[in-house]
Amino acid sequence: MAAIPRKKWYRIQWYADQDTVEERKLILKLDFLIVPYAFLAYWAKYMDQANLNNAYVAGLKEDLNFESNQLVRLQTMYILGAVLGQIPLLFLFNFIPMFCVIPAMDIAWGIFTLLQYRAHSFAELAAYRFFVGLFEAAFIPGIHYIFGSWYRGHEVARRGGVFYVVLTLGTLTAGLIQAGASARLNGVHGPAGWRWMYIICSVITIPISILGIFILPGTPDQLNKTFLNDKDIELAKSRLERTGHSTSGKFKIGTLAMVAGNWRFWALLLLDIFFGNGSYNTSAGGYLLWLKSLKRYPASRINELGAIAPAVAVAMSSVLYEWVNEQLRYSPAERSFTLVLINTVAQSTTAWTPLLVFKTAEAPRFKKGYPFVLANAICLIILAHIINIFLKRKRSPVEDSDNERSQENIKTREDSKVIDSHVRGIDSD
Repeated sequence: MAAIPRKKWYRIQWYADQDTVEERKLILKLDFLIVPYAFLAYWAKYMDQANLNNAYVAGLKEDLNFESNQLVRLQTMYILGAVLGQIPLLFLFNFIPMFCVIPAMDIAWGIFTLLQYRAHSFAELAAYRFFVGLFEAAFIPGIHYIFGSWYRGHEVARRGGVFYVVLTLGTLTAGLIQAGASARLNGVHGPAGWRWMYIICSVITIPISILGIFILPGTPDQLNKTFLNDKDIELAKSRLERTGHSTSGKFKIGTLAMVAGNWRFWALLLLDIFFGNGSYNTSAGGYLLWLKSLKRYPASRINELGAIAPAVAVAMSSVLYEWVNEQLRYSPAERSFTLVLINTVAQSTTAWTPLLVFKTAEAPRFKKGYPFVLANAICLIILAHIINIFLKRKRSPVEDSDNERSQENIKTREDSKVIDSHVRGIDSD
């Protein structure tokens, strides 16, 4: 028997070999509707999230008379808003149309991003940061839920890779925007350069959010039909069901018991906690604070140099959420609940750990913070390998039974079509 030739490592396989021409056309259409919006909105999200550290070193600290650990407290207010905003979504995620909810919340976070330009005290800025976090809460689990509602496991991983490139681009862009604002707009028509940055970021964020109302397709059971027709929906459902994906099902009280009894949920939850705490150094602003402590550079130059670090960073979150979408593909209710809950719990741990190990007063060396991040990163690597080994060795009986039911449902529909065609033939005779 001839060996199957291996594909070259540099060749990107965007489709599966067994995908038909019609399926590839559908995948391409979904790619044009989902991926560009996810890319742009996530870019705006991380730009809006990273702009605080850039503003801090560009004059915000002096203008608002910040003291001691007020920077890390502002970062905590953002996380607190994001965590509280996700709690209702645990139970409502697959009841609400995602193509309306995500863009609407994106518009609201753009408005509160804009309001930060007028802040004149720590308390006022803290309130704005809380609401930015609150309205950003739905985005990450929501986009991954949409990915898992249309794409199969390996397809989610490919799109997720593109999606997470933006994490670094958003941080990089925020630094470059602040550098330009500090150099060219500082004092123009009154506002300082760091205030202009918030205005510019909101002008970018809000139009992207409005675009999502028209192009985001939602999910197969709560659909935006602007660009998709009934034939597309049937084809999308059938190709997912062939691999054990369920496309319908609402959250019920029994879903809690199903999730709690699934070992994969607890493993992925712990993995996300390690990931969140193992990458917090990117949010702490240590590099920017170190550059500022040197007292060698103007604000614009500090922000330019601060863009170097994220430009060479690599993100791996897409792997985690792809695992959730793949392992819980048999139940939209469990999948949506798990996506939101692991993100909520993991993010909640980053609300208080920075107050202990990333105190602003200990910048830029953070002698407690960097060892803490390193320990979490090591645990992340070890646990990821352990989970991967178990997933390869063990297959859930629930998943197997759901796969069997999916195949039975497909066969039943095919038999019904055959019977209908016979009936029509008899009627015509």
